[in-house]
Amino acid sequence: MKSKITIIIIMLIATINAFSQSLEGVWHGITKKPDNKEILFVFLFEEHQNSITSKMAIPTFDVMDIKPKTTIFKNGKLTIDGSNIGIKYEGVWNENTSQIEGTYTEGSVELVLNLVKGNPKMAENKRPQEPTKPYPYYEEEVKFKNTDADITLSGTFTRPIQKGKYPVVILISGSGRHDRDGSAESHRPFLVISDYLTRNGIAVLRYDDRGFRKSSGDFSKATTADFAKDVVSAVSYLKSRNDINVKHIGLIGHSEGGIIAPLVANQSSNISFIVTLAATAIPGSEVAVMQSKILRPFPVPNENDFEKNVRIAIEIASSNLDIAKKRTALIKHNKSYLTPILKSLGASDDNISKFIDNETETVLKPWNKYFFNYNPANEFEKLKIPMLSLNGSMDKQVDATINQNAIRKALIKGGNKKYKIIELENLNHLFQECKTGNIDEYKELEQTIAPIALNEVYKWINEVTSNNKK
Repeated sequence: MKSKITIIIIMLIATINAFSQSLEGVWHGITKKPDNKEILFVFLFEEHQNSITSKMAIPTFDVMDIKPKTTIFKNGKLTIDGSNIGIKYEGVWNENTSQIEGTYTEGSVELVLNLVKGNPKMAENKRPQEPTKPYPYYEEEVKFKNTDADITLSGTFTRPIQKGKYPVVILISGSGRHDRDGSAESHRPFLVISDYLTRNGIAVLRYDDRGFRKSSGDFSKATTADFAKDVVSAVSYLKSRNDINVKHIGLIGHSEGGIIAPLVANQSSNISFIVTLAATAIPGSEVAVMQSKILRPFPVPNENDFEKNVRIAIEIASSNLDIAKKRTALIKHNKSYLTPILKSLGASDDNISKFIDNETETVLKPWNKYFFNYNPANEFEKLKIPMLSLNGSMDKQVDATINQNAIRKALIKGGNKKYKIIELENLNHLFQECKTGNIDEYKELEQTIAPIALNEVYKWINEVTSNNKK
């Protein structure tokens, strides 16, 4: 995705004029997190007759096209209200330093962020697996409707150049907003997967998540079940095409996409196989507990007490209490156990309050309640179609052994004998060959997805579809 951001910045090159002339143009700034890691922000300001609009990109996190609610510049003070996306920026023009000096706020996090006019110097990430155009296959920009949700999803369909009816897969992204390329940590794994499979005779449909990029809808209000309905709509769209084999429509889901896939397959008689990449198969509440311990960015004095309190918070959030009662109960509980921990780390009362408020609102989102109460094993157990499960042994986000054992147990219980489960050595959550498996390592690796993972997926799909490709 960084290459896309670079292109946008190049297209919007703004010469550094005296600030008194105009705010319009590209501004950028680099801030540092508490761990001293840098984050690059890029803003594009456009002046209209009576207003200013802005777009924001965060290349460090492969985020772009963020459109804050309002932007105001008055008497040397810049205020960007991004309450629609949970962010805020306030800064003041300093004539001596020729920059806007201010603070970026996201949830409970406040970072000093000074902006200077002009384009940032973009480090070039080497991504040798990403294909370059022209591609040796057919590519088409497509749109399809989820009529129940009244949204339109935009994506890309690819197939071999020769006319025919091809087996096809739909790529399903993991948690969080993703574009059709699955962009994450400056990698585009869905682009790489799509390219690999299409070159090997398998058609692919990938699309922007609802409410992101070119797809309409409200991502923030959607649950795993809603995302499954989007996939069902994608299946209906594929059935309308004359260049795919309707007997061989499959799903490939990564992370959360791996628990969406069986949900879709059990709702549609048109799915003939599924592939899960780093899927979970234990209750979402248990996944949340494990990740809160493994991925937590701060130490705690007592792990057992921390886990106990996390479980209480999840129990409240996943209950059927009305939202107001949940919010009250969660704030009270979160204050009781988080305040002493954060105070011991030197956090101010104001920052503690903001952190707790942010944690509370995050966990109250519809997605979380559904996820906490969802047990993918129930859906895996119902599957009667062929399934391939791949997990990486170095995955720090989804434990391969625990979850693959749960997948295997569910499939056996359901009587499904058409499955293959493989734990791939030394691969992380993104299926990169790695040293630590830590999230911070993803971006540093040149490899987007290990060849062994790509090959296992292709070999298995080729095997289950080989009887009827024409």
